[in-house]
Amino acid sequence: MSRTALRICPLCEATCGLTLTIEGTRVTKARGDRDDVFSKGFICPKGASFGAADGDPDRLRTPLVREDGELREATWDEAFDAVAAGLRPVVEEHGPHAVGVVLGNPNVHTMAGALYPPVLLAGLRTHSLFTASTVDQMPKHVSSGLLYGDAVAIPVPDLDRTDHLLLLGANPLESNGSLCTAPDFPGKLKALKARGGTLTVVDPRRTRTAKLADRHVAIRPGTDALLLAAMAYVLFEERLVDLGELAPHVQGVDELADAVRDFTPEAASQSCDVPADVIRELARELAAAPTAAVYGRIGSCTVPHGTLASWLVDVLNILTGNLDRPGGALFPLSATDKAPRPAGPGRGFALGRWHSRVSGHPEAKGELPLSALAEEIDTATGEGSPVRALIAVATNPVLSAPDGDRLDKALGTLDFMVSVDPYLNETSRHAHVVLPPPPPSQAPHFDFAFNAFAVHNQVRYTRAAVPLEPGRMAETEILARLVLAATGMHGADPAAVDTLVIDQTLGKAVTDPHAPVHGRDPGELAAALTGDSGPERRLDMMLRLGPYGDGFGARPDGLTLAKVLAHPHGIDLGPLGPRLPQPLKTRSGKVELLPEPIAGDLPRLREALRERSEGLVLIGRRHLRSNNSWLHNVPALTGGTNRCTLHIHPEDAERLGLTDGAPVRVRGAGGAVTAPVEVTDGIRRGVVSLPHGWGHDRPGTRMSHAALDPGVNVNQLLDGSLLDPLSGNAVLNGVPVELTRTS
Repeated sequence: MSRTALRICPLCEATCGLTLTIEGTRVTKARGDRDDVFSKGFICPKGASFGAADGDPDRLRTPLVREDGELREATWDEAFDAVAAGLRPVVEEHGPHAVGVVLGNPNVHTMAGALYPPVLLAGLRTHSLFTASTVDQMPKHVSSGLLYGDAVAIPVPDLDRTDHLLLLGANPLESNGSLCTAPDFPGKLKALKARGGTLTVVDPRRTRTAKLADRHVAIRPGTDALLLAAMAYVLFEERLVDLGELAPHVQGVDELADAVRDFTPEAASQSCDVPADVIRELARELAAAPTAAVYGRIGSCTVPHGTLASWLVDVLNILTGNLDRPGGALFPLSATDKAPRPAGPGRGFALGRWHSRVSGHPEAKGELPLSALAEEIDTATGEGSPVRALIAVATNPVLSAPDGDRLDKALGTLDFMVSVDPYLNETSRHAHVVLPPPPPSQAPHFDFAFNAFAVHNQVRYTRAAVPLEPGRMAETEILARLVLAATGMHGADPAAVDTLVIDQTLGKAVTDPHAPVHGRDPGELAAALTGDSGPERRLDMMLRLGPYGDGFGARPDGLTLAKVLAHPHGIDLGPLGPRLPQPLKTRSGKVELLPEPIAGDLPRLREALRERSEGLVLIGRRHLRSNNSWLHNVPALTGGTNRCTLHIHPEDAERLGLTDGAPVRVRGAGGAVTAPVEVTDGIRRGVVSLPHGWGHDRPGTRMSHAALDPGVNVNQLLDGSLLDPLSGNAVLNGVPVELTRTS
């Protein structure tokens, strides 16, 4: 007999509500939840394939422990005994920085991944932290930190109300959006056009999003910052700058005008291949629109000037008065965010508080570049110990980071490695212990990260749709036990981790004069928490202390876990609204329009005005039915257009003697791969494209379907030396490559 259950989809950033059909303990169907307050029934192919991903027979069911060089099945107790025995000696002999932690993209898609890694890092006190952010979005965090004093204060476009949207390096019809949580992003763009608004897309490819646009600007890859700087120049030159109500909250306008004086449209057009008159039109249209928003994503982040491009996105929103106003770019307010406090100067944002051991890369947001992980393991020179042990949580950097071959070899030299992963993939195959979390149907879900980037304020929580299978361990308990094993408390009750966090949080809150619980007894507050588990009690605490919370009774109509559970389709908390100056945490208490690190990097951008590569350059590609390397083992999400092919323009193909479907050798600084050619006029001349996340051809993995059509690892074309210097983000787009016909 079948039943239905609600579940928030964890397979991309859109966080759509699903209605699952369940036969026994198996998910047999997934459809959009029409009553979901946020997604309103929208579903994409990934969400529709939830059951297939959830029930993948290649998912690991029991822990694996390495013995005599081979991984064997083990009990949970054996596995955690091995973790404690492997990690603690490294810490005690070589210090905490000898233990590296790598966090992958899926961490932000699970409740456990949001709650426990911060506790692990605080307990370990290691500086050797690497995450997927430095192959994706770190430039946006750094630019926001420098502008607003808070690296997670990222304004999002007000898609439902804007009159004019300028997208750079973003293809939300394929990706469903990123750092902009918006179910049915395609529908929102169509609605924008239907109400008479304008959509402009800047992208080297004529993507599905570009096809929908009123104007498609086929820019040369890697030059987004030049285009945006030239647009800022036009705004100043033609006296189109109008901060409006932002003016009292912004400093550095005159200094910015001086800083961009060299970036004329005529100068920038030579490098970015966008005519000067088009650059001027883009700036004028942005300034003339009743409301407008500029939004840049991965294509504008994973380039040599990624932080400058991310900064200039916000600069244009500020100069046109569109930051922090409806229809422009607004700061979301999540239900688990900290409750707003009086505006005023903050601590600001600092870069380079420590540096990587080998190449001296500065940390950003507490992280070192993922591109540097291999050298931090395999290079003995430099002060301090190399990384000798690794904790990898939901990550596959052998495919997602540059020069996977070097990292692949380096992982094999570690003294110890533990991987939390449902698959034996290209990275976890090196682990001494593999701890597999249960499938998503057997886990609760709350979007701690993505609600902070949502285009509409709301709150939703779903408990596990299916009971935890015998022999499985909840991901929350796995990570709690990992915290204990890594920090010298192996064998303690895992519930102690949640209790510790609750006690520390409430103990701090009652001493805060701006908190609703100031002066109260933390023990009494802890006793009032509800929930069936430690993680639920922590969620209840965060909701109650948050901006919409009940303040533990201080605001009777406020949010609690019980109230959210009583609304299974979510609670609408209203549209985004103006929030400045409250989100600002800069030392000045204002938006610092031209922070020193940005000013210090502008000479490098001026040098780019004189640069132009005449050879072929490479860009990546996203697929609607994929998410990095996660989903290639699900048959329903491979095949069709979701293929690992090299896109090339017909004129370039003819010049090089390449034909559709024929193999071609692609060589970059990090190595070479061979992929089939796909000739298409959907990409501009001088540019080729390979998708990210493929390369499932290494021995020792257990991903049977992915291995049938492995594709090639585009990141192997990179040697890891190209980084955006401010953020440490890998340069993945606009890199030179050479093509050679194969017989």
